[in-house]
Amino acid sequence: MPLGELGGIVLALTILVIVGNLWFHMVEGLLGWIKGLFARRREPPAWHPLAPEDEKKDGD
Repeated sequence: MPLGELGGIVLALTILVIVGNLWFHMVEGLLGWIKGLFARRREPPAWHPLAPEDEKKDGD
């Protein structure tokens, strides 16, 4: 494979990665904006799904 073909393939893959990255960030930003429109007045979720523990345990 000549050096020009390898350079062309590397260039094409680099452009593909850049365009894919831009597309991903554009879609994520749009989804975040849409989610923000519908979840304005909601309380943010807890950072963990576990129920709060009692301060005193039977063994203490």
